[in-house]
Amino acid sequence: MNSAIAPAVTFLAVLFGVAGIYSLALDMFLRDRMKVKARLEEEMRERQRKRAKQSMLKSLNATELNEISEAGSERLTYRQRLQELLDQAGLVVTTTVIGQYSLACAVSLGLLAGLLRGSVVLGLIVAVIGAMLPIWIIRRIRNHRQAALRSQLAEAFELMSSTLRAGQSMAQSMLAVATDFPSPIADEFMLCFEQQNLGLDPEVAMRQLARRTGLLELRIFVVAVLVQRQVGGNLSEILQGLAHVVRERFRTQALIQTLTAEGRLQAVILMALAPFLLLMMVFMNRDYMQSLLDTPMLLVAMAVLQGIGWLWIRKIVNFDF
Repeated sequence: MNSAIAPAVTFLAVLFGVAGIYSLALDMFLRDRMKVKARLEEEMRERQRKRAKQSMLKSLNATELNEISEAGSERLTYRQRLQELLDQAGLVVTTTVIGQYSLACAVSLGLLAGLLRGSVVLGLIVAVIGAMLPIWIIRRIRNHRQAALRSQLAEAFELMSSTLRAGQSMAQSMLAVATDFPSPIADEFMLCFEQQNLGLDPEVAMRQLARRTGLLELRIFVVAVLVQRQVGGNLSEILQGLAHVVRERFRTQALIQTLTAEGRLQAVILMALAPFLLLMMVFMNRDYMQSLLDTPMLLVAMAVLQGIGWLWIRKIVNFDF
Protein backbone atom coordinates (compact mmCIF):
# COMPACT_ATOMS: atom_id res chain seq x y z
CA MET A 1 0.00 0.00 0.00
CA ASN A 2 2.78 2.36 0.94
CA SER A 3 4.66 1.48 -2.22
CA ALA A 4 1.55 2.35 -4.28
CA ILE A 5 1.08 5.70 -2.55
CA ALA A 6 4.75 6.72 -2.75
CA PRO A 7 4.73 7.63 -6.50
CA ALA A 8 1.61 9.76 -6.08
CA VAL A 9 3.06 11.54 -3.05
CA THR A 10 6.32 12.10 -4.93
CA PHE A 11 4.46 13.48 -7.94
CA LEU A 12 2.42 15.88 -5.78
CA ALA A 13 5.55 17.00 -3.94
CA VAL A 14 7.32 17.73 -7.21
CA LEU A 15 4.23 19.49 -8.57
CA PHE A 16 3.85 21.74 -5.53
CA GLY A 17 7.59 22.36 -5.49
CA VAL A 18 7.57 23.50 -9.13
CA ALA A 19 4.51 25.67 -8.45
CA GLY A 20 6.24 27.23 -5.44
CA ILE A 21 9.41 27.95 -7.39
CA TYR A 22 7.38 29.42 -10.25
CA SER A 23 5.38 31.61 -7.84
CA LEU A 24 8.59 32.81 -6.19
CA ALA A 25 10.22 33.57 -9.56
CA LEU A 26 7.07 35.32 -10.74
CA ASP A 27 7.02 37.48 -7.66
CA MET A 28 10.73 38.30 -7.90
CA PHE A 29 10.96 39.05 -11.61
CA LEU A 30 7.51 40.42 -12.42
CA ARG A 31 7.04 42.55 -9.34
CA ASP A 32 9.50 45.15 -10.60
CA ARG A 33 7.96 44.94 -14.05
CA MET A 34 4.51 45.64 -12.65
CA LYS A 35 5.91 48.59 -10.70
CA VAL A 36 7.50 49.96 -13.84
CA LYS A 37 4.22 49.50 -15.74
CA ALA A 38 2.27 51.31 -13.03
CA ARG A 39 4.83 54.08 -12.99
CA LEU A 40 4.63 54.43 -16.77
CA GLU A 41 0.84 54.59 -16.64
CA GLU A 42 1.00 57.27 -13.95
CA GLU A 43 3.58 59.16 -15.98
CA MET A 44 1.36 58.97 -19.06
CA ARG A 45 -1.58 60.27 -17.06
CA GLU A 46 0.53 63.08 -15.62
CA ARG A 47 1.76 63.97 -19.11
CA GLN A 48 -1.77 64.07 -20.46
CA ARG A 49 -2.90 66.15 -17.48
CA LYS A 50 -0.11 68.64 -18.15
CA ARG A 51 -0.99 68.67 -21.83
CA ALA A 52 -4.60 69.41 -20.97
CA LYS A 53 -3.56 72.25 -18.65
CA GLN A 54 -1.36 73.78 -21.32
CA SER A 55 -4.03 73.46 -23.98
CA MET A 56 -5.05 76.69 -25.70
CA LEU A 57 -8.68 75.77 -25.02
CA LYS A 58 -8.33 76.61 -21.31
CA SER A 59 -7.66 80.27 -22.07
CA LEU A 60 -10.79 80.80 -24.17
CA ASN A 61 -14.29 81.66 -23.10
CA ALA A 62 -17.37 79.57 -23.85
CA THR A 63 -18.30 81.47 -27.02
CA GLU A 64 -14.84 81.03 -28.52
CA LEU A 65 -14.81 77.38 -27.51
CA ASN A 66 -18.06 76.75 -29.37
CA GLU A 67 -16.74 78.60 -32.41
CA ILE A 68 -13.63 76.41 -32.45
CA SER A 69 -15.55 73.19 -31.87
CA GLU A 70 -17.98 73.94 -34.71
CA ALA A 71 -15.44 75.33 -37.15
CA GLY A 72 -15.12 73.49 -40.42
CA SER A 73 -11.86 72.59 -42.05
CA GLU A 74 -12.47 75.13 -44.80
CA ARG A 75 -12.08 77.97 -42.28
CA LEU A 76 -8.68 76.86 -41.02
CA THR A 77 -5.50 78.63 -42.00
CA TYR A 78 -2.41 76.79 -43.18
CA ARG A 79 -0.87 77.06 -39.70
CA GLN A 80 -4.01 75.65 -38.12
CA ARG A 81 -4.12 72.81 -40.65
CA LEU A 82 -0.50 71.99 -39.85
CA GLN A 83 -1.25 72.01 -36.12
CA GLU A 84 -4.21 69.71 -36.75
CA LEU A 85 -1.93 67.36 -38.68
CA LEU A 86 0.53 67.35 -35.77
CA ASP A 87 -2.26 66.58 -33.32
CA GLN A 88 -3.50 63.71 -35.46
CA ALA A 89 0.05 62.35 -35.68
CA GLY A 90 0.40 62.54 -31.89
CA LEU A 91 3.49 64.77 -32.09
CA VAL A 92 3.95 67.29 -29.30
CA VAL A 93 5.85 69.88 -31.35
CA THR A 94 4.96 73.36 -32.54
CA THR A 95 4.37 74.49 -36.08
CA THR A 96 7.36 76.80 -35.75
CA VAL A 97 9.67 73.83 -35.21
CA ILE A 98 8.25 72.08 -38.27
CA GLY A 99 8.79 75.25 -40.27
CA GLN A 100 12.42 75.31 -39.14
CA TYR A 101 12.86 71.67 -40.16
CA SER A 102 11.32 72.37 -43.58
CA LEU A 103 13.59 75.38 -44.09
CA ALA A 104 16.68 73.40 -43.06
CA CYS A 105 15.82 70.53 -45.43
CA ALA A 106 15.09 72.93 -48.29
CA VAL A 107 18.33 74.89 -47.88
CA SER A 108 20.62 71.90 -47.31
CA LEU A 109 19.21 69.66 -50.05
CA GLY A 110 18.82 72.55 -52.52
CA LEU A 111 22.41 73.72 -52.03
CA LEU A 112 23.74 70.18 -52.25
CA ALA A 113 21.90 69.43 -55.51
CA GLY A 114 22.77 72.82 -57.00
CA LEU A 115 26.47 72.56 -56.16
CA LEU A 116 26.80 68.96 -57.32
CA ARG A 117 25.12 69.54 -60.68
CA GLY A 118 25.91 73.24 -61.08
CA SER A 119 22.29 74.04 -61.85
CA VAL A 120 20.25 76.70 -60.08
CA VAL A 121 16.97 75.36 -61.46
CA LEU A 122 17.68 71.86 -60.18
CA GLY A 123 18.66 73.30 -56.81
CA LEU A 124 15.35 75.17 -56.57
CA ILE A 125 13.34 72.07 -57.51
CA VAL A 126 15.16 69.93 -54.93
CA ALA A 127 14.69 72.72 -52.36
CA VAL A 128 10.92 72.62 -52.88
CA ILE A 129 10.94 68.83 -52.49
CA GLY A 130 13.08 69.15 -49.34
CA ALA A 131 10.67 71.68 -47.86
CA MET A 132 7.81 69.20 -48.27
CA LEU A 133 9.78 66.27 -46.83
CA PRO A 134 8.94 66.89 -43.12
CA ILE A 135 5.24 67.26 -43.97
CA TRP A 136 5.33 63.96 -45.86
CA ILE A 137 6.97 62.23 -42.89
CA ILE A 138 4.34 63.65 -40.52
CA ARG A 139 1.56 62.43 -42.82
CA ARG A 140 3.06 58.93 -42.80
CA ILE A 141 3.17 58.98 -38.99
CA ARG A 142 -0.42 60.26 -38.92
CA ASN A 143 -1.61 57.46 -41.21
CA HIS A 144 0.05 54.74 -39.13
CA ARG A 145 -1.38 56.20 -35.93
CA GLN A 146 -4.87 56.44 -37.37
CA ALA A 147 -4.67 52.81 -38.50
CA ALA A 148 -3.68 51.77 -34.97
CA LEU A 149 -6.52 53.84 -33.50
CA ARG A 150 -9.05 52.36 -35.91
CA SER A 151 -8.03 48.83 -34.94
CA GLN A 152 -8.69 49.59 -31.25
CA LEU A 153 -12.02 51.36 -31.56
CA ALA A 154 -14.39 48.36 -31.62
CA GLU A 155 -13.02 46.86 -28.40
CA ALA A 156 -12.92 50.30 -26.78
CA PHE A 157 -16.58 50.96 -27.59
CA GLU A 158 -17.56 47.55 -26.22
CA LEU A 159 -15.68 48.27 -22.98
CA MET A 160 -17.41 51.64 -22.70
CA SER A 161 -20.76 49.97 -23.28
CA SER A 162 -20.10 47.43 -20.53
CA THR A 163 -18.96 50.18 -18.17
CA LEU A 164 -22.12 52.20 -18.82
CA ARG A 165 -24.28 49.12 -18.20
CA ALA A 166 -22.53 48.76 -14.85
CA GLY A 167 -23.79 52.21 -13.85
CA GLN A 168 -20.69 54.31 -14.53
CA SER A 169 -20.68 57.67 -16.26
CA MET A 170 -19.35 58.50 -19.72
CA ALA A 171 -16.23 60.11 -18.24
CA GLN A 172 -15.55 57.02 -16.14
CA SER A 173 -15.99 54.77 -19.17
CA MET A 174 -13.45 56.88 -21.06
CA LEU A 175 -11.08 56.56 -18.11
CA ALA A 176 -11.54 52.79 -18.25
CA VAL A 177 -10.46 52.80 -21.90
CA ALA A 178 -7.48 55.03 -21.07
CA THR A 179 -6.46 52.67 -18.27
CA ASP A 180 -6.98 49.28 -19.91
CA PHE A 181 -5.92 49.98 -23.50
CA PRO A 182 -2.46 50.68 -24.88
CA SER A 183 -1.42 53.76 -26.81
CA PRO A 184 -2.55 55.54 -28.99
CA ILE A 185 -6.21 55.31 -27.97
CA ALA A 186 -5.29 55.49 -24.28
CA ASP A 187 -3.50 58.81 -24.84
CA GLU A 188 -6.43 60.43 -26.60
CA PHE A 189 -9.11 59.24 -24.18
CA MET A 190 -6.96 60.16 -21.19
CA LEU A 191 -6.48 63.67 -22.57
CA CYS A 192 -10.23 64.01 -23.16
CA PHE A 193 -10.92 62.78 -19.62
CA GLU A 194 -8.40 65.18 -18.07
CA GLN A 195 -9.79 68.11 -20.05
CA GLN A 196 -13.24 67.42 -18.61
CA ASN A 197 -11.73 67.03 -15.14
CA LEU A 198 -10.16 70.47 -15.47
CA GLY A 199 -13.52 72.05 -16.23
CA LEU A 200 -13.72 71.99 -20.01
CA ASP A 201 -17.22 71.55 -21.36
CA PRO A 202 -17.76 67.84 -22.20
CA GLU A 203 -19.19 68.68 -25.63
CA VAL A 204 -16.12 70.73 -26.57
CA ALA A 205 -13.78 68.05 -25.19
CA MET A 206 -15.53 65.38 -27.27
CA ARG A 207 -15.42 67.51 -30.41
CA GLN A 208 -11.73 68.12 -29.86
CA LEU A 209 -11.21 64.36 -29.47
CA ALA A 210 -12.73 63.82 -32.92
CA ARG A 211 -10.66 66.66 -34.38
CA ARG A 212 -7.38 65.43 -32.89
CA THR A 213 -7.81 61.90 -34.24
CA GLY A 214 -9.32 62.78 -37.63
CA LEU A 215 -11.24 59.49 -37.78
CA LEU A 216 -14.74 59.26 -39.23
CA GLU A 217 -15.59 56.54 -36.69
CA LEU A 218 -14.80 58.81 -33.75
CA ARG A 219 -16.77 61.63 -35.35
CA ILE A 220 -19.76 59.29 -35.53
CA PHE A 221 -19.14 58.37 -31.89
CA VAL A 222 -19.05 62.02 -30.82
CA VAL A 223 -22.23 62.84 -32.76
CA ALA A 224 -23.99 59.83 -31.19
CA VAL A 225 -22.96 60.88 -27.67
CA LEU A 226 -23.98 64.50 -28.21
CA VAL A 227 -27.36 63.52 -29.68
CA GLN A 228 -27.95 61.13 -26.76
CA ARG A 229 -27.18 63.93 -24.30
CA GLN A 230 -29.85 66.13 -25.93
CA VAL A 231 -32.65 63.67 -26.70
CA GLY A 232 -31.85 60.74 -24.42
CA GLY A 233 -31.68 57.05 -25.22
CA ASN A 234 -29.72 53.96 -24.30
CA LEU A 235 -26.11 54.97 -24.85
CA SER A 236 -24.88 51.46 -24.06
CA GLU A 237 -26.83 49.99 -26.98
CA ILE A 238 -25.68 52.84 -29.21
CA LEU A 239 -22.05 52.02 -28.44
CA GLN A 240 -22.67 48.32 -29.08
CA GLY A 241 -24.11 49.15 -32.49
CA LEU A 242 -21.26 51.52 -33.18
CA ALA A 243 -18.74 48.79 -32.31
CA HIS A 244 -20.45 46.54 -34.88
CA VAL A 245 -20.31 49.32 -37.50
CA VAL A 246 -16.61 49.91 -36.82
CA ARG A 247 -15.86 46.19 -37.19
CA GLU A 248 -17.76 46.06 -40.48
CA ARG A 249 -15.91 49.12 -41.79
CA PHE A 250 -12.60 47.60 -40.73
CA ARG A 251 -13.51 44.33 -42.48
CA THR A 252 -14.58 46.21 -45.60
CA GLN A 253 -11.36 48.18 -45.63
CA ALA A 254 -9.34 44.97 -45.36
CA LEU A 255 -11.35 43.52 -48.26
CA ILE A 256 -10.66 46.64 -50.35
CA GLN A 257 -6.95 46.36 -49.58
CA THR A 258 -7.03 42.76 -50.76
CA LEU A 259 -8.90 43.53 -53.98
CA THR A 260 -6.65 46.48 -54.84
CA ALA A 261 -3.40 44.66 -54.03
CA GLU A 262 -2.75 43.98 -57.72
CA GLY A 263 -3.11 47.65 -58.63
CA ARG A 264 -0.84 48.74 -55.81
CA LEU A 265 1.76 46.16 -56.84
CA GLN A 266 1.59 47.46 -60.42
CA ALA A 267 2.21 50.97 -59.13
CA VAL A 268 5.30 49.82 -57.21
CA ILE A 269 6.67 47.93 -60.24
CA LEU A 270 6.04 50.80 -62.65
CA MET A 271 7.61 53.28 -60.23
CA ALA A 272 10.70 51.12 -59.74
CA LEU A 273 11.13 50.06 -63.38
CA ALA A 274 12.46 53.33 -64.82
CA PRO A 275 15.05 54.03 -62.06
CA PHE A 276 16.16 50.39 -62.16
CA LEU A 277 16.70 50.45 -65.93
CA LEU A 278 18.49 53.81 -65.61
CA LEU A 279 20.94 52.40 -63.07
CA MET A 280 21.47 49.25 -65.14
CA MET A 281 22.28 51.28 -68.25
CA VAL A 282 24.64 53.53 -66.30
CA PHE A 283 26.66 50.55 -65.11
CA MET A 284 26.47 48.54 -68.35
CA ASN A 285 26.84 51.29 -70.97
CA ARG A 286 27.66 54.63 -69.42
CA ASP A 287 28.69 56.24 -72.72
CA TYR A 288 25.22 55.56 -74.10
CA MET A 289 23.60 57.20 -71.04
CA GLN A 290 26.01 60.13 -70.78
CA SER A 291 23.88 62.38 -72.98
CA LEU A 292 20.96 61.86 -70.62
CA LEU A 293 23.12 62.43 -67.55
CA ASP A 294 24.43 65.67 -69.05
CA THR A 295 20.88 67.05 -69.19
CA PRO A 296 19.52 66.72 -65.64
CA MET A 297 16.27 68.44 -66.57
CA LEU A 298 15.29 65.30 -68.45
CA LEU A 299 15.81 63.30 -65.26
CA VAL A 300 13.70 65.81 -63.35
CA ALA A 301 10.97 65.55 -65.98
CA MET A 302 11.11 61.76 -65.70
CA ALA A 303 10.73 61.98 -61.90
CA VAL A 304 7.79 64.40 -62.24
CA LEU A 305 6.00 62.17 -64.74
CA GLN A 306 6.67 59.13 -62.54
CA GLY A 307 5.14 61.00 -59.62
CA ILE A 308 2.07 61.93 -61.65
CA GLY A 309 1.62 58.31 -62.67
CA TRP A 310 1.96 57.15 -59.06
CA LEU A 311 -0.65 59.69 -57.91
CA TRP A 312 -2.97 58.57 -60.70
CA ILE A 313 -2.76 54.91 -59.71
CA ARG A 314 -3.04 55.81 -56.03
CA LYS A 315 -6.22 57.74 -56.76
CA ILE A 316 -7.68 54.67 -58.45
CA VAL A 317 -6.88 52.16 -55.70
CA ASN A 318 -7.60 54.46 -52.71
CA PHE A 319 -11.09 55.79 -52.16
CA ASP A 320 -13.39 56.69 -49.30
CA PHE A 321 -16.35 54.50 -48.42
